[in-house]
Amino acid sequence: MTVEQIYTGCLAQGAYYIVSNGEAAIIDPLRETEPYLKKLQKDGVVLKYVFETHFHADFVSGHVDLGKKTGASIVYGPNANPEFDAIVAKDNDEFTIGNVVIKVLHTPGHTMESTTYLLKDENGKDYCIFSGDTLFLGDVGRPDLAQKAAHMTQEELAGLLYDSLVNKIMPLPDDVIVYPAHGAGSACGKNMMKETVDTLGNQKRINYALNQPDKASFIKAVTDGLLPPPAYFGLNVAMNKKGYESFDSVLSHGMKALSPDEFEALAESTGALIIDARAAADFYRGFIPQSINFGLNGDFAPWVGSLIVNVQQAILLVTDEGKEEEAVTRLSRVGFDRVLGHLKGGFAAWLDSGKEADVVDRISAEQFAKEVDIEKDTILDIRKESEYIAEHVENAYNRPLAAINEWIKDINPDEHFYMHCGSGYRSMIAASILQARGYRNFTEIGGGFKAIITTGISKTDYVCQSKVMKS
Repeated sequence: MTVEQIYTGCLAQGAYYIVSNGEAAIIDPLRETEPYLKKLQKDGVVLKYVFETHFHADFVSGHVDLGKKTGASIVYGPNANPEFDAIVAKDNDEFTIGNVVIKVLHTPGHTMESTTYLLKDENGKDYCIFSGDTLFLGDVGRPDLAQKAAHMTQEELAGLLYDSLVNKIMPLPDDVIVYPAHGAGSACGKNMMKETVDTLGNQKRINYALNQPDKASFIKAVTDGLLPPPAYFGLNVAMNKKGYESFDSVLSHGMKALSPDEFEALAESTGALIIDARAAADFYRGFIPQSINFGLNGDFAPWVGSLIVNVQQAILLVTDEGKEEEAVTRLSRVGFDRVLGHLKGGFAAWLDSGKEADVVDRISAEQFAKEVDIEKDTILDIRKESEYIAEHVENAYNRPLAAINEWIKDINPDEHFYMHCGSGYRSMIAASILQARGYRNFTEIGGGFKAIITTGISKTDYVCQSKVMKS
């Protein structure tokens, strides 16, 4: 028996590949199937089952395509009602893969169909759990995503989650390995560890949610401080439940290379959003007017999902040469399937064609420190609230990037402001959105707060972020 965790950092997501005696199972696969098909071929095994822990909200799973390409059965836990052929298992059902068994543990709370899969080894010993979004390392799944569908409050869902943990997971042996669906950085929890594998015994000791004295305390602890979920989550749930266009077809459309003239004409005729996936350090020096910068070198797809939201939005891509397929793939993982093509030759081809370009007013942290008057000038810190509370430039205002569609309405276009994030990635997203909507009276600070704190500019006292998040 082998168990392999396939972790994707940009989504903070873990898929799992299990092989035993010529048969395989995959748990919570990503959208693109080719990597899994290559593993199956290399190992000379047959994919028997694709297990889904729940209808994912933060990414589109590869279950439908994998099932069609391999003939494997798709398995969900109780209460699931997918609109495609699948096995909806009962609590405690068992599925055999080679010489091992996977047992269904229905663990509602994060969602009503949420299920943990317990793997028993060749000797029948409890070996590991694939806990989905029920149990994370250092946290548990947020109980607010299924409120509308379940017609329950987040407190009622949190109560179900408590019962699931206490009755189904906590009684398992301490040496059972925990394989969660997500790690630090995912919006599916609020206090996840950076580690991606642990023992259940250690989680029983250190996980705040597993150490509450009673159900009421648990409900308060897990619901306190929850940020609103990204707006695209519901659309991804619908795709995972209903099915979707084949990834192969999505990739084929996105890989259509367009000349500058074709690119410009298609943008005008379709109203497509131009996404420039180059690094912020390249983007600010020159870009196609009205394009939005989401750099591939960061949380590219989650930010597109959070800020663009509508997965039906037509998209045209500008990338560094050779990065087109990566951009299309990562967009498809969060349901953005309408990529109409990309600019052949990248931004250099646009410039060579003599077409108009735009720039962002970016200065260094050192220049910012020299020219800013923190008593008079307006400074926008667009990091998360917890980052801002931990430490910020004196008199700066907190305007998180995730809420830009709200706070942008309050900007006075006649008043200049400085803007920064943590490193310059998020602030360039904001800068491109601002300029696309007609706001130009601002200066973005390269390197963000990490660079600013080296200048000696006046700051608030530092407070550990973990304390901020737990308070």
